[in-house]
Parts: sequence; C-alpha cells; structure tokens
Amino acid sequence: MQKTTNTTLPKSRLQLEFEVPPEQLTRAIDKAVGRLSRQTRVSGFRPGKAPRPVLERVLGPTAILDEALEQLVEDSFREAILEQDLVPLGPPEVEVTQGEEGKPVLFKAVVEMRPEITLGDFENFGFDPDVDAVDETMVEKVVDELRENEATLEPVKDRAVKNGDYVIVSFDGTRDGEKFIGGSSEQMPLILGQNRLYPGFEDHIVGMRIGDETEFDLTIPETFMVEQMRGAQMHFELKLKEARGKVLPELDDAFARSVGKFEDLAELKAELRTRLEANALDRARHEFANQIIEYAAANATIELPEILIDQEVEVMRDEMRTAVQRQGISEEAYLKATGKTDAEMREQFRPQAEKRVKSLLVLTEIAKVKGVEVSDAEVEAEVAHARTEYANDRSMVQYFESERGRSYIRSSFRRTRTLEGLVDSWLDAHPEAPRLRHIEDLDAASPVGAAAGNTMPPEAAATTGA
Repeated sequence: MQKTTNTTLPKSRLQLEFEVPPEQLTRAIDKAVGRLSRQTRVSGFRPGKAPRPVLERVLGPTAILDEALEQLVEDSFREAILEQDLVPLGPPEVEVTQGEEGKPVLFKAVVEMRPEITLGDFENFGFDPDVDAVDETMVEKVVDELRENEATLEPVKDRAVKNGDYVIVSFDGTRDGEKFIGGSSEQMPLILGQNRLYPGFEDHIVGMRIGDETEFDLTIPETFMVEQMRGAQMHFELKLKEARGKVLPELDDAFARSVGKFEDLAELKAELRTRLEANALDRARHEFANQIIEYAAANATIELPEILIDQEVEVMRDEMRTAVQRQGISEEAYLKATGKTDAEMREQFRPQAEKRVKSLLVLTEIAKVKGVEVSDAEVEAEVAHARTEYANDRSMVQYFESERGRSYIRSSFRRTRTLEGLVDSWLDAHPEAPRLRHIEDLDAASPVGAAAGNTMPPEAAATTGA
C-alpha cells in the first residue's frame, strides 16, 4: 500500500510525497515488458513474446524500468487524487528521487490547486451608483445622427469640396522618385476626412472643385502603421473627377414620421430622451456592479495560482488579436507598431489578468456563500440557444455540448446571478436611489427602438459589460 504525505506550498500549490512498495514496481515492470514486447518488432520472436533481456538489448538497458516508473507514477498520482478528492488545476511537476528495483519508489508531485479564498466584507460598501444626467444637447446629437443616416447624396456643383464629401479622384504618385504599387489610380473613391489612403493625402483635395488638378509632396510619418512606408518621400499629381455631398432632410415633423411611428418631432425627441435615460441607468448599473466586484476582491484574501494567471493572459491575448484583426491588422503588424515583443505584451497583460482572475474567484466564492444555483434546465436551454447561434460553427456547438462547455455556462450564469443579486439587494435597501434598470427592461416594442435602434451613435447606445 502506497504512503502519501501532503505539504502545502505558497501560491496555492500542493506537494504530494509518495512511497510506493517495491512489489508494485515489480508488477509495473512485468506490465511494461508486456507492453513493449507487443509494440517492438524483435527478430525471432512473435509480438508480445520477446523476453526482458532481449528487449533491453534492443531498446536500451533502462527502457523497461523507465516505462514502468512512468506508468507507476501516473497510476499512484491518480489514485491519491481520487482518494483525497483533489482537483488540480493542471498536470503535476514530478521528481522521482528513488526508482531502483527491490527498493520503495520515492517521488514528489507538485500541483497547483484551486486557492483557498477568505472573503472579507462584500455588502457594506460606502459608495453609491453614479447616473449620468441626460440633457437637451445629447438628444440633439442623436437627432443629428438620425438625420445623417437619412441623408441623400447629390452632385457638388457650385462649391469646393469639403470633409464629408464623397469624391472620385485620379492620381499618379512616386515614392522616393520611383513609381510604386498602389501609387496610382484612375478611379479612386474617397470620403474626405476619413484619411484611409496616406496621412495628409486628403488634405490636398479639400478646397478643390470638379475638374481641378493639383500636385503635392507627402512625407509619411515615422509613426505610420506600415513600417516599410515610414519616412517615405512621395509626390502626387491628382485630378478631382467627381464629387457628391450629403443633403440632410429637413428637421421637421415629416422627418420624425419618416424614422418611426411618431406624430411629430416633439414625440421623437421625447422618446429619444427616454432611450438615453435608459442607457444611462444601464451603464450606471454595470459600473456599480464593477465597483462591487472590485470592493469584494480588495477585501478578500487569496493566493493566485500562476496557472490561472497564465491562462487569463492567453485569453487577453486572444481578445487583443481578435480586436486588431477586426481592423485588418495582423498580430505581428500590431506588435511592430507598438514596438513590443510577444513576451513584453504578455507581461503588460499580467496585472490586469491577475485582477480578472481574483474577481472571478471571489465572485464564485460569494455565489457559494449565497447558495446561488443554476438548474440543469437553464444550462440545457443555453446549449440549445448555442446550437442556433452557432449553427454554422460545429466546433463551437460541440464545445457548448461538452461537459466543459456546460460547466462554463453554469459558472457564468452563477456569477452573473450573484452579481445581479448584490446590486438588487443594495437597491432594495436604498429605495431613494435611482432604479438601475438594464436596457433590456425597456419595452422592445417602444417606438424609440424602431426609430433609433442600431442607428444610435455609441454615446447613446453603448453599455458597459459587467
């Protein structure tokens, strides 16, 4: 019977020291001979029939003992984990200190465990939610955005072009005196002011009229995203061929009726104010929830395992990679532009990763203390939703259908429900405070949803995730 001694190490690590009787090693060697004999082709012997001395001549003198020790260590570790009901966060670091035939096998296994969490106060915080005030200027800004979305384009005839105009130009350019790929075009469409070609290029078009020609020099700044272009000296000859400008609809009752079921402009503005106020309450709720998490984490005592921090750093790298790819930039180009190596980027993520890991663990512990549960039916409903949401991504569907995916759904629901409960408990105890509603609580059938919806600018529609 093996003996196991446990020693707690810093940073939520556990060291298990094993003493395994020599007879178990003998049995492990016999099994290793059988396995290797079946896997190794030995001249003159059928598969599985080659004896140990012959195998050792073919594979090396320690091959069988090494195979036996590896399997014995794995089996002994698994047995100890099951007996003690331990749940390591990753594979063990193993060191065999004695592995000779005829003697007990001695080895150490160090594993990272889910940390012990000592909660401090997480309910008696001394701060209040902060709700942004909505004024007439904000309403007017949304109205202007709606007019922009309803604008038409008409040819520019009797004026010079300006930022916001849609133009078509032809140009020929040289770089350091030589023609280059992408340096010329007969029909280049541009929206003046967006600067999507070269820095400063569009500045030379503003003020021109249809048919005008110009030539100018450009120096690409050293901060330009594409490293090969930095500092380049360019010369362009350009002609403005076409231009169209936005014509905004009149700001009147007819415009209000055109964007939704509104009787007049006053009703549209009233509904927009309602939407903006709902957004302000939604943002305030999420920001208040984040403050509660930070307060609870600051009062908790916990030693974070390195493996969890490393995993969160990888999550943040994936988030960064996805964000820059949406802008058409590769991760390699982004690192070059920021002047950072991959290792430096990981190190930059680390403090925030530690903060995120601690917050998640503390919130999980609060859920346990509060007895927050998520039913199997709720998990299965979310799995069913994932089958529809990711119908064209089989790997994602398989993930959510797996035990790991279901566990992720359950823990995410528990944490969200716990945090929402903390916010609601505070609101119940403070009836004088603004009722912090989620934006989803606003009736989806409200006219403002039909009128503004996704056409609202970020200032009006953005929410902060908890």
